[in-house]
Amino acid sequence: MSRNVTVCLDGSPESRAAAEWAAREAKLRGLPLRLVHVWEPVPEPMAQAPLLGAETQQHWSERIPRETAEGLRLRHPGVHVDMEQIAGRPTDALVEAAIHAELLVLGSRGLSGIGGFLGGSVGMSVIAQTETPVVLVRAGEQAADEHEKDPVGIPSAATAYGPVVLGLDTDHPDEAVIAFAFEEATCRDTALRVVHGWNLPPYFAYGLPADPELNAELGRQEAAALAEVLRPWRQKYPDVEVVEESRSGSPANHVVDASREASLVVVGRRKRRSPIGAHIGPVTHAVLHHATSPEAVVAHD
Repeated sequence: MSRNVTVCLDGSPESRAAAEWAAREAKLRGLPLRLVHVWEPVPEPMAQAPLLGAETQQHWSERIPRETAEGLRLRHPGVHVDMEQIAGRPTDALVEAAIHAELLVLGSRGLSGIGGFLGGSVGMSVIAQTETPVVLVRAGEQAADEHEKDPVGIPSAATAYGPVVLGLDTDHPDEAVIAFAFEEATCRDTALRVVHGWNLPPYFAYGLPADPELNAELGRQEAAALAEVLRPWRQKYPDVEVVEESRSGSPANHVVDASREASLVVVGRRKRRSPIGAHIGPVTHAVLHHATSPEAVVAHD
C-alpha cells in the first residue's frame, strides 16, 4: 500500500477546507498528498442539455481538481501533490480510494446542512464502510483554528497546537484508536487530552436521593480505570503530556465540549460486517455532528 494522505474533492467549500487541512497533515506526517475528484457521469439526454454539456462536465472533471492542486502546491511548498479523477458512485469510489491511503480526509458541515455529497449521507457511509482512519473537516476551517491564540488573544498559526482530544471507553479500549491519538499528538508536539464519560447510578433517573459517598467512590473507580488503560501508553510515549478527564455524564457531550479548544478530536468506530445501514455508533455519530474541530474516526475490532 502506498503511504499517502488522500483528500476527496466535490467542489464544495468544505471539501476545499478539507484539502487545505490534508496538505497540512501531509506535511506533518512527511507524506505525499493525493487529491481524488469523484464525479458521477450524467445520463446522455442530460449531457446534451445546454447547461449540462461538455463544457460543464469539463469544468467539474478537470478545472476544479487542477486548480486546487496548483493552489496547494503554492501554499504548501515541500508537499508532493498528486491528482486523480474517478468516475462512479461517490460512496464506492471513496471507499476504494481509502484502501490505498494512510488517512482519508473528507469535507463535512455537521448538522448545518449538506453542501456537496461529502457533507451528508455519503460521508457517513464511507466512514461506516472503510477501515482507513477518516478525518472530517468543516467549511471555514483555518490553520489558526487548530493553534492556541497568541499572547494578545489573536488567532495565529505560529503558536503551539491545541491539544488532541481522545474520547475513550475504558470498558472497551482499543489499541488502534489510542495509538492514532498519541501519534497525532506527537507530530503536533502537543498534549493529549483523554476524555472519559461514565453513567450515574440508576437512582438519578428515578429521582431517588443521591448517595454522595457512592458517587465519590464511583468517580475514583472510573478515574483509576482510565489511568490503568493509559499507563502503558504513557510509558510508550514519554514525551507526550497526557491529561486525564473522567467525568460523569454523556461521553459525547464531554468530547464535544473539549473540541472547542482542540486541534483534533479522535473517536473510535467498531467494525461491523452488516451490509444494511451505516453503523458508526451513537457517541461517534453525535461527536461528528456537533464537535467544532476536525474529527478523526478510527475503525477498530
